[in-house]
Amino acid sequence: MNIEVLRKDMVAAMKAKDKATKDAISSLIAAVKKVAIDEGVRDDIPEELVDRVILKELKSIKEQIDTCPPERDELKAEYTAAYEVVEKYAPKQLSEDEIKEIIMEHIKTKGFNVTEDDISFVIGKEETVTGNTKKIKHAL
Repeated sequence: MNIEVLRKDMVAAMKAKDKATKDAISSLIAAVKKVAIDEGVRDDIPEELVDRVILKELKSIKEQIDTCPPERDELKAEYTAAYEVVEKYAPKQLSEDEIKEIIMEHIKTKGFNVTEDDISFVIGKEETVTGNTKKIKHAL
């Protein structure tokens, strides 16, 4: 995600008088700028940094939602609205199947004979393995 996209979307939200969206994007931009200054890349902010900050903010908002007292419905609604806005900008996360596919491709390029069951063991899905444990650990 490029910070300029965030800025343009914030301006659009201001023009549309959408306070919730504007506030959420504004806090994202502020967090990105803070991290950029801390890391010494104030002028040219890389997209990787923006994505990292977005994921961190998403996690923070999720924790706010989870810890919000049940009787504070208006606060929970505010956090939920912010979460939905920030979620639109978050980078796509890989599914479990996509991760398995990437691992299998990497292992095959190394020439190891590994099954899907072995991969499930490595990523913590099963308790037993049919062999090849040493090969998997060395391949990764």
